[in-house]
Amino acid sequence: MKTKRSKPEPLFVDPDDAPPWTAEQFARAEISDGDTIIRPAQGTLTRPPGRPKLADAKQVVTLRLPPSLIERYKREGTDWRARMADAIKKAAG
Repeated sequence: MKTKRSKPEPLFVDPDDAPPWTAEQFARAEISDGDTIIRPAQGTLTRPPGRPKLADAKQVVTLRLPPSLIERYKREGTDWRARMADAIKKAAG
């Protein structure tokens, strides 16, 4: 019979161990008195998540193709999607 594993104890992080704020962080921080916001936060201190957007990003499309065609491209190697895209570009001129 399997025994149920207990969850590990959460890691305690002492708030006093936080790194000190920089002058830029203080300048951008929200200033509030209780629930009253005196000055909202100015800008952001972090980068947005993910990669930067490309100028000429590829677009996702759905295309219904015969299974035999897809299998033929797959048999030729793992880069079958790129080769199929190249064939479409060549055919489009």
